[in-house]
Amino acid sequence: MERHRRPDWLLMLLPILIFMVGLFFVHSASRTAGGGWDSSLAIKQFCWMLIGIGVMLVTVKFPYRFLQDWAWPLYGSVLFLLVLVLFMPSRLGARRWIDLGFFSLQPSELAKVAVIIALAYLLKSRNIAREGLSAAFLPAVATFVPMLLILKEPDLGTGLLLVPVLLAMLYVSAFRMRWILTLFGIAAAAAPFLYNHLKDYQKLRILNFLNPDRDPLGSGYNIIQSKIAIGSGGFWGKGLLEGSQTQLRFLPERHTDFIFSVIGEEGGFIACAFVLIALAIIMHRGYRIAQDCPGRFGRLLAVGITTLLASQAIINISMTMGLVPVVGMPLFFVSYGGSSIVAKMFLVGILVNIGMHRDSAV
Repeated sequence: MERHRRPDWLLMLLPILIFMVGLFFVHSASRTAGGGWDSSLAIKQFCWMLIGIGVMLVTVKFPYRFLQDWAWPLYGSVLFLLVLVLFMPSRLGARRWIDLGFFSLQPSELAKVAVIIALAYLLKSRNIAREGLSAAFLPAVATFVPMLLILKEPDLGTGLLLVPVLLAMLYVSAFRMRWILTLFGIAAAAAPFLYNHLKDYQKLRILNFLNPDRDPLGSGYNIIQSKIAIGSGGFWGKGLLEGSQTQLRFLPERHTDFIFSVIGEEGGFIACAFVLIALAIIMHRGYRIAQDCPGRFGRLLAVGITTLLASQAIINISMTMGLVPVVGMPLFFVSYGGSSIVAKMFLVGILVNIGMHRDSAV
């Protein structure tokens, strides 16, 4: 008989605490060319978080098993939106948003959710040990179709995020490590071919990762300014609204991709450590929920969600410190963006729900 546990209140509270800290830095990063601050970004961000909290609370109320019935309708709808967004007007050289008037929808955020649910549905009843390497074919297709559409926008960072999610869910499904290494080998062999098909600015990001000083005032500018901002913050930081790189607008994409650089400059090591520890606790509790869930669908969902969150956080933070090439990827719960906040709060709601119904064998 299934027992309903209490919700994991810490897992529900931590995203809100991270958001509240991030909200101050989003406001700080919103300084205009005239010297004032554009408070509309922080206000919109706060409203999106309220919506996200509502979505999380509703998600917690319904057993996660109902997602099985919606796996393919959701997946098909997301594919339609990913195709539709390619016909939208270009914004900053990319087509990633569908303008609905009162807000802009980013289908790639929904794609992450849809792919995780579809993969959990595909893998929950597969006998991986018996089927062998061929068992990865359908899950790989379900992953790479939306990934290629996302890469077409282009959005390299978001597209590549689906790869660790696929591998983690395959591994939990008893996919042998040597098969995973084989897939890595195939990917490594294909790397030169894929490099030739990257956009020019994407190739420059890779070259600048290897040598940021090759073009310090051009393509290497972003990462150099980011590292200066983080390094100059010291232990305590320069103080809110006091960061020179942020307030003098040297730091690019301050309220989105490089928000962690703002935190490092103005909040210092203390603020960065709080964000990192809070994110680490979320990941730890997510994997513990997966470990304690006997049902394959729930376990796969929890692993996929937690791996997505962990991968995105690691890549974004590493990017700001120059440890990986620059990619267009926000730091969820912190960076400005409505689609990201609502989608991630929905995923947290699913994690909490799995923890409450972990006795289910589904």
